[in-house]
Amino acid sequence: MGRERRPLWLMLPGGILLLLVVGVPFALAAWMGFSGLDQYSLREWLQAPWVGLANFVEALGSAGMPHALWLSVSFSLLTTVFAAPIGIVAALTVNGRMRGRALVRSIYLVPYVIPQFVTAMLWRVMLQPDGAVNRALESLGLPAGQWLIGPNTFWTLVFVDVWASWAFIYMLTLAGLQTIPAEQYEAADMDGVTWWQKIRYVVLPQLRGPLSLALLLSTLHHFNNFTLPFVLFGTPAPEAVSVLPIAIYQISFQVFRFGLGAAMSILSLVVVAVPAVLYLRSVGLIGRRDHEA
Repeated sequence: MGRERRPLWLMLPGGILLLLVVGVPFALAAWMGFSGLDQYSLREWLQAPWVGLANFVEALGSAGMPHALWLSVSFSLLTTVFAAPIGIVAALTVNGRMRGRALVRSIYLVPYVIPQFVTAMLWRVMLQPDGAVNRALESLGLPAGQWLIGPNTFWTLVFVDVWASWAFIYMLTLAGLQTIPAEQYEAADMDGVTWWQKIRYVVLPQLRGPLSLALLLSTLHHFNNFTLPFVLFGTPAPEAVSVLPIAIYQISFQVFRFGLGAAMSILSLVVVAVPAVLYLRSVGLIGRRDHEA
């Protein structure tokens, strides 16, 4: 029992499942990160040589992790920056009463409910040299381009991920809008405020919490996104889209440096944990002092 007489033992099944699904693989990855496990020692992996911090030093140096990390950070931040306004505007358009609102809300969810593997395959077909995108550009008198190879690949990845992810921010923003009392809108109308003033002084201040959570989760999701770049560009991926998950995959399952790949995974976990911990501290979920008697 906890201090509030809650039966905490009911959490035991979920805790055991979490331990098996997360705890055990993490422990194995941590052990692999300090070992020299590769294709030669895989058969007798328990006897893999112990290399200490050598894998971590190599990951931060010659393995190219800093470049992949920079690409991942740039990709995740840019995607969130572009997707956030789209999601917020979409939520505002269907927040009030209107004819066909349920249908429009359902249409907005289409990019989100489509599996990322399917999304990547569809865009891979449309972005081919003779695909639908180049045909549409040519019909508008615009030059066609190479979207899956060459210098445009990074922005192609950003564009496709924005298309696939803006609906997530839309859902969390819409959920936050539903919690704003109607009396506040009515009071603002009685004061004669403009539409923009209502958004700025009534809506946005009360969306700070849901929007902060949406932006954080969206950024972390983009940072760890493996399926979209892997399916969209194949492997080996072009240099401009060799984000950290792709780099870890190539090191682990193409070069067969499993120990080095595990070390890179642990370092990426540390990078992801920093903004998550800062957010949890800002909302008081961790580090909160108990002043109760």
